[in-house]
Amino acid sequence: MDNTVIEKNVRKNKFQMNSIFKRLPYSKVSLLIALISFDARTRKLSSSIVRSLLLIAILISSSTIYSQSTPVHISEKDLYDFIDELANEQLIDVNSVVKPYSKQQVYEWLTASANSNDLSKRQKDQIAFYLREYQFVSTDSINPYGDSKWNLTRRWSKKSAFSLEQLGYFYKDKNFTFAIKPIWGVDYRVNDSGSVRHFWGGLGAYATVGKHWSFYASLRDNSITEIMAYPSYLTQEEAGNYKIGEGGRPGGDYSEMRGGVTYAWQWGDIGLVKDHIEVGNNYHGANILSGRTPSYAMIKLHIKPVKWFDFNYHHGWLVSEDVDSTRSYWSTAGTYKKVYRPKFIATNMFTFIPWRGINFSFGNSIIYTDLGGPHPAYFIPFMFFKSIDHTLNHGVENQNSQMFLDLSVRRIKHLHLYGSLYFDEFKKDRVGNDTLHNFISYKVGARLSNWPLKDVALTVEYTRTNPMTYKHTVSGLTYASNKFNLGHYLIDNSQELYFALQWKPIARLYLKTEYYYAMHGDDYVYNNHSGYDPTSIPVLKNKTWDNTTFGFYATYELLNDVYIRAYYTYTNIQGYDLNGVSAKKYLNTFTSPFYQGKQNTFGIGFNMGF
Repeated sequence: MDNTVIEKNVRKNKFQMNSIFKRLPYSKVSLLIALISFDARTRKLSSSIVRSLLLIAILISSSTIYSQSTPVHISEKDLYDFIDELANEQLIDVNSVVKPYSKQQVYEWLTASANSNDLSKRQKDQIAFYLREYQFVSTDSINPYGDSKWNLTRRWSKKSAFSLEQLGYFYKDKNFTFAIKPIWGVDYRVNDSGSVRHFWGGLGAYATVGKHWSFYASLRDNSITEIMAYPSYLTQEEAGNYKIGEGGRPGGDYSEMRGGVTYAWQWGDIGLVKDHIEVGNNYHGANILSGRTPSYAMIKLHIKPVKWFDFNYHHGWLVSEDVDSTRSYWSTAGTYKKVYRPKFIATNMFTFIPWRGINFSFGNSIIYTDLGGPHPAYFIPFMFFKSIDHTLNHGVENQNSQMFLDLSVRRIKHLHLYGSLYFDEFKKDRVGNDTLHNFISYKVGARLSNWPLKDVALTVEYTRTNPMTYKHTVSGLTYASNKFNLGHYLIDNSQELYFALQWKPIARLYLKTEYYYAMHGDDYVYNNHSGYDPTSIPVLKNKTWDNTTFGFYATYELLNDVYIRAYYTYTNIQGYDLNGVSAKKYLNTFTSPFYQGKQNTFGIGFNMGF
C-alpha cells in the first residue's frame, strides 16, 4: 500500500471516530489523536492499526457507564446467606468462590430478584428490607433518604440526610455520594468457666466520585476480657493483634482498620485495599483463604469480560512477624528495634462457567520473601507462579507455592453442591501410597434450600486436611499472616463434619441449629532434619484434640445493620496424651480456657454499623 492510500485511510478513520471522540474525556481523545498523527507522519500506520485504535476507543467510551465497587465485608453473614439463597433458587448467577461482593453488585442482584413470581412473602420482604440500604448505591442521583420523615435535615436539604432509619449521615448528588455510620457492639457470654465481655466501636464510611471511583474506610476498636483467638487456637473467632493487659484490664485490646480505593468499569475493577478476602466455597470455614486473619494490604483485580469467564487476582503485603536480625538494631535510647522480614502473597483464580449453574475454578498462589521487596513478575496476574519461582530461585531454596481447584454446582433448583481442593505439595507417585501422602486439603458439601419446606435450609459439609499442609520449613514463608493461618481454621492433620439447619420464619429473623465434630491429629513441626519424613506422618491416625459442638443461634435485624442476638452452645473440647505431650498441654495450645472441657455457654449480643 502506498503512502497516499495510507493517508486517505487515516483521514477516513479519523472522521469515523469523531462521534466517539465527543463522548471521550479530553485526555483520552488527545492520546488517541496523538498516536494516529504520529504514525501517519512516520508513514507506518496500517488500516489494521486504525481499526485497533477504533476498537480501543469504543471500549474506553463504553466504560463511561456507571461502574463502581465498594465491598461488603465478609462478616455480613446474613446478607451473604440470603444472596446464596437467591442463587440456589436460580434467580441470580453468583460466582461464590471469591468474596467479598460489592455493594453495587448486591444491589443489582436484589433488584433483579425483586419481581420474581417464585418468591415467598418472607423473601419479598427480605429483599425490600435490604433495598432500603442498598438503594443508596444505585445510579440514581437522588438521595433516597432525603425526603424521608426520618431525615433530621429534611427541611434544609434533600441531598443530605441525617437518617434515624439508617443510623448515619448520607449525601448524594449526580457526581458524589458519601455515607458514614457509627459502629458499636457488645457480646456477653457465660458458662462454668466464668464470663467474657467483648466491646467494640468505631466508624465506617464509603464514598463514590464520578462514575468509576469508590473509597471506603472502617475503623473498629475492640476490647475483650479473655482472648479467644491466638494463632494456635483452633477456632473461627475473629483474629486480632492483641495488646495484652492494657491498663491492668484482663484480656486484651486490638483495633482493625480496613479501607481502600477502587476504580471500576463495566466488566471489571481494580483497587488498592486493606481488607479480608475469602476464597473457596464453604458454609463453615474456607480452606483456601479463610479471611479470618488480621486484614492485610493488597492490590486487587477482578474482571468478567464475558458471561462464561470470571477472573480474580490479588498481590498482598503479609505480616511475617519473623524478625530479621540483620535489619534490627539498638536505638540511641537503648531500645532494641525489631524489624520483620518482608512477606508477600500473589494469588489468582480463573473461573469458567460452561453452563449456567456450573462454576469451575482453578488458580494458584505463592508466598515469597527475600527478593528485595515485591517482585514485578508476581504482579502479572495470569501467571503460574511456581514456574516463576523456579527461575528466580534456581539452585536455592524455593518459595512457598500452592494450587487450588473449586467446583460449585447450582443446576438443580434449591440445591448447591460444592467442593474445593487445596494443593500445598503434590507428587503423583504418592497417590495411592499407604505410607506417603500429599500435602492437601479438601472440602465437599451441599445445601438444600426451601425444599421440601419453605424458608428452611439444610447444610452438610466435610473438610479434611493432611499433615504438614499450610506449613513450611522456612518460618518466613509459612501460609500465614501475623502468625494466623491463611487457610482452614483447623490447620493441618485435621477433619471436620458439619451439619446445620436454618429456619427463617419471617424477614429479618434468622434461626440456626448446628452440630459439628472436629479433630486434630499428630502435631509435628515441618522440619526435614528432625529424624522423620514429613510425608509419612500418619493421616489422622492419632488424636491430640477434638471438639464436639451443638449450638442454637437466633438473630433479629431491627434496622439495616442493627442486630440483636442470643445463642446457646454445648461444647465438649478435649486434649489427649500423645507423643510424650500431656492432654492439658494440647488443650491449652488449641483452645481458650473459657471453652475447655464440657461447657454450656449462653450468650447475648447487640451491634450496629457496617
